[in-house]
Amino acid sequence: MKTSPAASVSFLDKIQTKQATIGIVGLGYVGLPLAIAYADGGFNTVGFDIDGEKTRQINAGRSYIKHIAADTISRGVRSGKLAATTDFSQISEVDAIILCVPTPLDEHFEPDLSYVVKTIEAIVPHLRSGQTISLESTTYPGTTEEELVSRVEAAGLRVGTDVFVVYSPEREDPGNPEFAATNIPKVVGGQTPACLEAGSALYGSVFDQIVPVSSTAVAELTKLLENIYRSVNIGLVNELKLVADSMGIDIWEVIAAASTKPFGFKPFYPGPGLGGHCIPIDPFYLTWKAREFGIHTRFIELAGEINRSMPAHVVRRCADALNMQKKPLNGSRVLMIGLAYKPNVDDDRESPSYELLERFHAAGSEIDYHDPYVPVIRPSREHAHWAGKKSVPWDQATIAGYDLVLISTWHECLDINELAQWSQFIVDTRNATGGLSPEIRLAKTLKA
Repeated sequence: MKTSPAASVSFLDKIQTKQATIGIVGLGYVGLPLAIAYADGGFNTVGFDIDGEKTRQINAGRSYIKHIAADTISRGVRSGKLAATTDFSQISEVDAIILCVPTPLDEHFEPDLSYVVKTIEAIVPHLRSGQTISLESTTYPGTTEEELVSRVEAAGLRVGTDVFVVYSPEREDPGNPEFAATNIPKVVGGQTPACLEAGSALYGSVFDQIVPVSSTAVAELTKLLENIYRSVNIGLVNELKLVADSMGIDIWEVIAAASTKPFGFKPFYPGPGLGGHCIPIDPFYLTWKAREFGIHTRFIELAGEINRSMPAHVVRRCADALNMQKKPLNGSRVLMIGLAYKPNVDDDRESPSYELLERFHAAGSEIDYHDPYVPVIRPSREHAHWAGKKSVPWDQATIAGYDLVLISTWHECLDINELAQWSQFIVDTRNATGGLSPEIRLAKTLKA
């Protein structure tokens, strides 16, 4: 492969003059907003994905993610700044390659880097001197060096001289109106000082604030710390919810009161389990890596144990609610509200609602769901047998036909007063019923 001693200068010049072409690999909840940001920033941007339907939608100016408006995509397509392809040979034509692919866990709660490794192996044959490669997928410290740098250098390119490798963890929060991709501070760690300079220039061209750190491993652990912090605190409040329930205390009222303290306290909220692309998964990347060093991460594992136990707790509370009506769980009709993992989005990755579906089905219940943002369950590796199941209508005749309504996720577009009026009984995991009158809450609702 041809190399160039002036690779760094050439890349920095292209970024500064916006002559660089940016390649985004993986066009999901992280990659698509990033591609739009670079196109809006004046860079020619090419999105790469193995899913031809996603690339066709982008090239037609359409969105397949609810909170990403189609006009933000069509604007880039019309201007000629945004295009998408399944042809990875075009990697040779871009100046920066940003990898935004999934990093799930396997059935043993150990890291599954297959998407990262396959993507790296797909791009390496098309790399050339002068490019910057950034990994954004959440992973354990050492991944960038072990999996990316090693393969790049085995192909004959010197990292830090010919090409530049960085790790910059994604911080996307789907559906959060306060934060777009570019106004969230961007942590960047480089394999060498020259790599850090290239990565800082790459992200500094569209992000408001860059946070440089001393290595890719520091950047990798930064992302894990952010999500372990959340996982542990959610585990704590989930455990406190169980204690409060046994004492007849409303944990939501307790959290609201504690939140009035102006220092030293940040509210976290209980729920039916963890969902999303980060918190249920990321902590176990560190747990796995720590075992290599003989360290047992007790806080992380305990929080994971508590959080994973919440769906079973919710089903038990639903059984209690049905018992109050002299009905068994086996044979009862249950309607679950919300399949997405969080409010107001269509993102159902790792949603605890799927485990709830499984548990009710195993218990002999007839289980359905309503979610205006997930009208039909899409095919996936984890939930293939639920694929094609449709959201039931939101109307009195439908909802009144269920013995129990379970609120797993509450979207703002739904009407809690209608639900309370139409349903026979509600089990609420999200405090959606908190604003109902005390009389209705006492007669028709149960917190879980």
